Amino acid sequence: MKAFTKGPLTGWHFTAIIVSFFAVVITVNLVMARFASSTFGGVVVENSYVASQNYNEWLAAAEKQKVLGWTATAARQADGRVALTLSKVNGAAATDPGVTVAAIARHPLGRQSDVALAFSATGAGQFLSQTALPAGRWKLRIAARNAAGQPWRTELDIK
Repeated sequence: MKAFTKGPLTGWHFTAIIVSFFAVVITVNLVMARFASSTFGGVVVENSYVASQNYNEWLAAAEKQKVLGWTATAARQADGRVALTLSKVNGAAATDPGVTVAAIARHPLGRQSDVALAFSATGAGQFLSQTALPAGRWKLRIAARNAAGQPWRTELDIK
């Protein structure tokens, strides 16, 4: 140890090293905790126990919507509007007549307000939002209904 010090390594040196080490660790922990708490957008559910009471209903609804066999893709156009395509699992366009689509766009970190999007049909399985979505990263919660009123839901990320 003499190579790193000009004099003998004393108890005061070890005390300074240990105090400095823990000061750095505590500072880093406080900074990381500050970053974590300032970027969390909110609560996922208010009460997880109450939310769990609906779990079987959610599973049953998911099974019912599988009958439709739809998948969705979304892309932002140059003007900011969202183009949505509904297709069958086999890749064919979802040509079911009378399909209505709406979506809620949520910012992943909750820093921007939710944006409600209404869609107009532009072709077989093709829909275009009536309003533009602000720039940035969004999570789309899409809700569609077929002509019989059967609901179908999914979530997509869009940039």
